[in-house]
Amino acid sequence: MKVNDRVTVKTDGGPRRHGTILAVEPFSEGTMFLVALEDYPMGIWFFNETAHPDGIFVELRGE
Repeated sequence: MKVNDRVTVKTDGGPRRHGTILAVEPFSEGTMFLVALEDYPMGIWFFNETAHPDGIFVELRGE
């Protein structure tokens, strides 16, 4: 995934939310994505773990 990709993010207890990637920061354990959401237009960070499927919070939005 890259900057400006449209994505969905998993949040606590609710439906997936739609957003746009503002920044991507790779780490050894996974990748951080700064995602603009309706409630957080300046962006909020989400982390995707590389080795654990339950740790995937950001996914490309199927349209």
